[in-house]
Amino acid sequence: MPQQPARGTRLFTVTADTLVAVDFGPRTKRRPPGPYGRLFARPGTRAFTLANLLARLPMGMFSVSAVVMIAGTRGSYALAGAVTATGLAATALVAPWTARLVDRYGQARVAVPATLVAALGSLALLLCVRHDAPAWTLFAAYAATATTPNTGGMSRARWAHLLDGDPDALHTANSFEQAADELCFMLGPVLAAFLCGAFFPEAGTLVGVALLVTGVLAFAAQRSTEPPPSGRTTTGATTTTPPAPSPLRSPGMPPLLAVCLALGAVFGSTEVVTIAFADAQGHRTAAGVVLALQAAGSCAAGLLYGRVRFAGPAEDRYPWCVAAMTALLILPLLAASLTGSLLLLSAALLVAGMATAPTMITNMTLVQRRTPEGRLNEGMTLAVTALLGGIACGSAAGGWVVEHLAPTAGYGVPVTAAAVALLVALAWPGVRTAAA
Repeated sequence: MPQQPARGTRLFTVTADTLVAVDFGPRTKRRPPGPYGRLFARPGTRAFTLANLLARLPMGMFSVSAVVMIAGTRGSYALAGAVTATGLAATALVAPWTARLVDRYGQARVAVPATLVAALGSLALLLCVRHDAPAWTLFAAYAATATTPNTGGMSRARWAHLLDGDPDALHTANSFEQAADELCFMLGPVLAAFLCGAFFPEAGTLVGVALLVTGVLAFAAQRSTEPPPSGRTTTGATTTTPPAPSPLRSPGMPPLLAVCLALGAVFGSTEVVTIAFADAQGHRTAAGVVLALQAAGSCAAGLLYGRVRFAGPAEDRYPWCVAAMTALLILPLLAASLTGSLLLLSAALLVAGMATAPTMITNMTLVQRRTPEGRLNEGMTLAVTALLGGIACGSAAGGWVVEHLAPTAGYGVPVTAAAVALLVALAWPGVRTAAA
């Protein structure tokens, strides 16, 4: 039986007066890997990324699950909103301290016990709701969840440690992380609502706790990619380097946090106003899908943004990103005011969301550059804390405008908040001055 020629060999033969050459090599050339392929070709990156995504998904589940669980059992959305607001405020106070401990003692040593405390807080809330405990116990239990570590910040810290000296690869990594944030906050509420509605009100909280604990344990187990604690070298030897100053004292950090506060107001007000607008149109259940479209636009733009290589510094393009976000947020205001169509509003939010990820990616890049060495988790957690504070303020402002004016007028709140962010980015020199 004749054997098949090996791949890559060439055969030559003569037929009459013609020389025939046959090439058995592959017909297509293998394309070189793109920026994301090169990023995840590094050892250990896929393992810690998958574990971190598993731990990050519940971040978009817990608040929705708590509201459904409390409101469904106690019959009070006011109580549910107050409990979740208390947890948000507690997180804003505790998260920077947790991040400081992560920087000082390492991710695995701090994240695991902090996660277990937060998981016990969520389970305590579930038991208090189920057994009709006094209302104050709900506030106390949910406040205990404030120890939840900033999983997205820890993942970004690992990339910064692994990609030190490669700004292009770090830009791609930051873009991926922002897209992952958008994906988790897009799927988390949908998953929570499905679990609570399809099974029982506590299902969303139970699944969220299981995902969080499992993800953090798997993430902490990836020790090869973990950055060394501050004050220690990669070999574990203690150094005599004095502790780095607080990120709040770093030049340019306060204005960046002020921009984060304004951007958080954009996100919080958009969510509340969109729910109110959909309710006024008689399609309240569609609000989640409409908001998911905005997150989908941001996620797609973030992945595309990560493939682009920029020649100039991030400080130069940052105001342009905020300006684009401000301009595109006018589209939902026009769609709601001029047409009153939920379908056109969905399209407008999809387009408007495309400026969110580039702005947040550039913002996090600047935060990383201005954070002192050894305090990276704390610096990024401060940015997240500012975002959470802005979300709370934006939700309150958007709700007030909707209640006292109209849902369509509520879309002026995110436009105003984005304009404030733009003014800060343009007027405060520290934002546009490259870090030394």
